[in-house]
Amino acid sequence: MVTLQGLTLAFLAAPEGVEQRELASSWQAVLEAGGQPRLLSTRAGRIQAYRHLDRADTFAVDAVVGEEPGGDPGGYAGLVLPGGVANPDFLRLDAAAVAFVRACCTAGTPVAAICHAPWLLIEAGVVRGRTLTSWPSLRTDLENAGATWVNEQVQVCTAGPGPLITSRKPADLPLFNDALVAACAERRGKLGPWER
Repeated sequence: MVTLQGLTLAFLAAPEGVEQRELASSWQAVLEAGGQPRLLSTRAGRIQAYRHLDRADTFAVDAVVGEEPGGDPGGYAGLVLPGGVANPDFLRLDAAAVAFVRACCTAGTPVAAICHAPWLLIEAGVVRGRTLTSWPSLRTDLENAGATWVNEQVQVCTAGPGPLITSRKPADLPLFNDALVAACAERRGKLGPWER
């Protein structure tokens, strides 16, 4: 069985607009694999999740991105970027959020982005030469940023410092979650004992 025991994964979401199913499903998958999820946002307090356009639950923020202890990508075994249309659109305007995503990608940390979340990867400048999937309306944006877009349930691109795991929509979550857990567990095996 794949385990994330002893590993902490960051989830980055805006104060409002994250798609609840995409946040909650991956969060549960990390917990079930023995990992510790940690919610980062651009301000302290609680975030407001949505079910499409309807308000859903709120979730407590563990740390503000760009502030210690939430700002160091080296402390995380993976980064999850859930979607929702408004969520990544808000985050890509926040310099600290964009810098955190860029730092995770360049450090080789597995980064998983679903639905509209690849907008944030575009803003961070990390998609050129990579193969990704997304909600179909992002295809042109990704291609204009230098990525190859594919219509797949899950796409794991290893043509860079670390894997980029992408999926199109909530229906793809089972495969997305499996790929996320596997990538983070595999990276653990490549770390030196001082990095675990």
